Amino acid sequence: MTTSTDAASPLTHFDATGQAHMVDVGAKDATHRIAVAAGTIRMQPATLALVTSGSAKKGDVLGVARIAAIMAAKRTSDLIPLCHPLAITRVAVDFEIDAANHSVHCRAQVETYGKTGVEMEALTSVQVGLLTIYDMCKAADRGMVMTNVRVLEKHGGKSGDWTAQPEA
Repeated sequence: MTTSTDAASPLTHFDATGQAHMVDVGAKDATHRIAVAAGTIRMQPATLALVTSGSAKKGDVLGVARIAAIMAAKRTSDLIPLCHPLAITRVAVDFEIDAANHSVHCRAQVETYGKTGVEMEALTSVQVGLLTIYDMCKAADRGMVMTNVRVLEKHGGKSGDWTAQPEA
């Protein structure tokens, strides 16, 4: 069933008749675009000890997760149907151990010089980094929880800069 969509709808991936489409970015100016995303994976204390000691059965958990996160940013348009393929100029992925909360925080910054932003690439990077940690540690802890995956900031483009409000 086709539904009509308000022409002023903020959902840019739908046309006036409600059909999904890839947004036309051809007329947009190419600018330096940056997005930063973050997320967390919580685990049992013993699992975190495996991650930090480097003694996990599958090897260097954070090193492998970093490579997976970088690869994911580069492949986002293969995973998200309406994302544009982008010439990414930089992906930086950092992990922070939070021993007090038995967690690993992941932060990804993705950059390009182009006509559309890189928020989806940053989010995909973080999520795949966290999923890789889960995959490498699931034999020890199937109850790990990924949480708070979100965009922290974006820069560039017509809409300019945006920064998320701090969590309460």
